[in-house]
Amino acid sequence: MATSFSLTLDRQSSRTLVEQIVESVNLAIERRTLRVGDALPSVRALAATHTLSAFTVAEAYQRLVTAGRLSARRGSAYRVADLRTVLPTVSPVWSAPSLNAAWLLSDVFADHSVPTKAGCGWIPGEWINESGLQHALRALSRVPGPRFGGYGHPFGMASLREQIATSLRRISLPAEASNILMTQGATQALDLVVRTLLRPGDTVIVEDPCYCNLLQILQLAGLKVIGVARTADGHDFEQLERVLKESRPKAIFINTVLQNPSGSSLSTASATRLLEMVARDGVWVIEDDIYRELAPPEAPCLAAMEGLNRVIYISGFSKTITPTLRVGYVAAHADVLADLARTKMAVGLTSSEVTERIVSNVLSEGHYERHLDFLKNKLHIAHTHVVEKMQSLNMKIFEQPAAGLFLWAQLPIAAEQSAGVATRALARGIWLAPGSYFHPGDRLSNWFRFNVATSDNDVLWEFVRTLERT
Repeated sequence: MATSFSLTLDRQSSRTLVEQIVESVNLAIERRTLRVGDALPSVRALAATHTLSAFTVAEAYQRLVTAGRLSARRGSAYRVADLRTVLPTVSPVWSAPSLNAAWLLSDVFADHSVPTKAGCGWIPGEWINESGLQHALRALSRVPGPRFGGYGHPFGMASLREQIATSLRRISLPAEASNILMTQGATQALDLVVRTLLRPGDTVIVEDPCYCNLLQILQLAGLKVIGVARTADGHDFEQLERVLKESRPKAIFINTVLQNPSGSSLSTASATRLLEMVARDGVWVIEDDIYRELAPPEAPCLAAMEGLNRVIYISGFSKTITPTLRVGYVAAHADVLADLARTKMAVGLTSSEVTERIVSNVLSEGHYERHLDFLKNKLHIAHTHVVEKMQSLNMKIFEQPAAGLFLWAQLPIAAEQSAGVATRALARGIWLAPGSYFHPGDRLSNWFRFNVATSDNDVLWEFVRTLERT
């Protein structure tokens, strides 16, 4: 039988609900309200009692297990662990991970030890579409087992591709299911495009700053990368004209709306001028539009304006449903799509029909539009709070979109201090994302990317205040 304990949650607190649950359990153990061997309420029971997401409770319990405060066995309840046997005689002290390329490119995604992820690129677990996901998972459990006996179609699940095509036509993008190729996230879609259309030594243009993983993909492919400055509503067109004339690039990669990391969006005038300039030289335009559904409806779309002739459109569902599912897609002319499908099969075979079925069900029966409204409202509020904090500290903000995940802002330090500041922050449990991650050539910068959803946190801003005094 589960043992009750006091759990008071402050939903206006800067501390996450996960952190508050962990603190409450620790306090109950210290006060001996919870004793060794006592069973805690199940994840589902605690979530229902306090109107929480089951994912929130599960993450809190897992942190307590990792810390040795709780024990868990398959098919059994979470119980208070015996500290005499589970923990060493001296309580362990949290140690920050090393801030290096390996941690940033891989371990960071699995590292739950850093409590303040101000530099991360995803929505908090507490914001995911839990009811839609649970409904989709129940529906998946009713699919006959033999249906999963093969690898699936090389282009991906047909009904999901039709759903995506329908949604793209709503933004005037002329797409049919035959124009859609499913991928394992938008990042794999970028990789497939690079592998298919480009060869080592080719020159490509990226935005400066731009998506950090894109830079790694291009580097691994042996491409010459030239950055063109992103502005508040477009690009430095004088610089772009010069690069087009002198370097003869094969492709340009664009994050059209709510750009990662700057948060800016192209204006219609800038989008039109960009397409006119690159069309003269037959340059491929790779439009990474992963944030479209968080943007205002009037935001321009390059693929809709150009018609999938020289524009290849990439998106996915990691920013709106959950990053765990790894479901992305490419929309392109049918001839190009066939080449991309061959590359996909060569390097990884088919994408997962299991995760595609989950996404398809969320889109059709998971109240998806209502969830998008919820996300946009939460992000708008977070933008307001974080901008207020930044302005109170006299930080320069690149753009204030009041939507999407990111703000791009300067810290009161010299550019050469950025790595040291990020390391100091990590030692305090704060993950920052310095501008060097997002600049071609790892150029040092005192600009940092802030995820508003995870930056509305007093611990973060108290750390930033200490920078003004150094």
